[in-house]
Amino acid sequence: MVLMFKVKMLQSLYNLSDDAVEYQVRDRLSFMRFLGLTIGDRVPDAKTIWLFREELGRAGLVKRLFKRFDRYLRKHGFTARKEQIVDASGAQSVSGTVVRRTHGSKREKYPTIGANRSDGRRMSRQGGLPDPHQHAFGYKNHISVDAKYKLIRDYAMTDAGVHESGVFGELLDETNTSRDVWADSAYRSEDALAELERRKYREHLQRKGCRNRKLSDWEKQGNGTYSRIRCRIEHVFGIQSRIAKNFILRTIGTIQAEIKIGLLNLE
Repeated sequence: MVLMFKVKMLQSLYNLSDDAVEYQVRDRLSFMRFLGLTIGDRVPDAKTIWLFREELGRAGLVKRLFKRFDRYLRKHGFTARKEQIVDASGAQSVSGTVVRRTHGSKREKYPTIGANRSDGRRMSRQGGLPDPHQHAFGYKNHISVDAKYKLIRDYAMTDAGVHESGVFGELLDETNTSRDVWADSAYRSEDALAELERRKYREHLQRKGCRNRKLSDWEKQGNGTYSRIRCRIEHVFGIQSRIAKNFILRTIGTIQAEIKIGLLNLE
């Protein structure tokens, strides 16, 4: 059990497929030392690694391990301090459903927008642009961090079609020493503001303008002030991106995706 979980950590850390992690364990002495294996020991094959990931998902162990690790951090002095920041990042998946679109005389394939899939994946528009290239296909990783240590205190995974504000309330950490909450303009809505007020949080959500209502100079200045604190969560996403490089979910199904994203947050 411990050996297989360490294999999963290596796989997540280096963003490897099942076949690739099997090969790398056989090839790298550093991987073998980490796993406690010798040259003559048997190495778990790709099928075994896949089956173990399935069992992890069905038992819901990744989220439980994440909570246990968070308790370990708090026990050793890393209590959630100062403000808490909430944001989401896309986890792109390999596209399966496509449609043809005509651009002049050129016909190309793009992922179907808003396609219903049995594996839970959805499309998400990036940047509000109509360009099909600006659509991400897969899931979203929603996280909450404390501003002092920049440690992930909770997370949630949804398909890419779920708006950031859909899981905003469940990510708020009641044990944080501060009642200040920071987030970008995507989280600002009447429902979100009402919930923060009901739970006695102090909101620091960036304001958003629209075509019929431009932001005032005062609001733009306030957004700039909020960004100095809110940007700390971007450091977390930056570290994840640097470690996993081009993080693409090669798995199929929500259970498999939850494990991959959960292990990424646990690292």
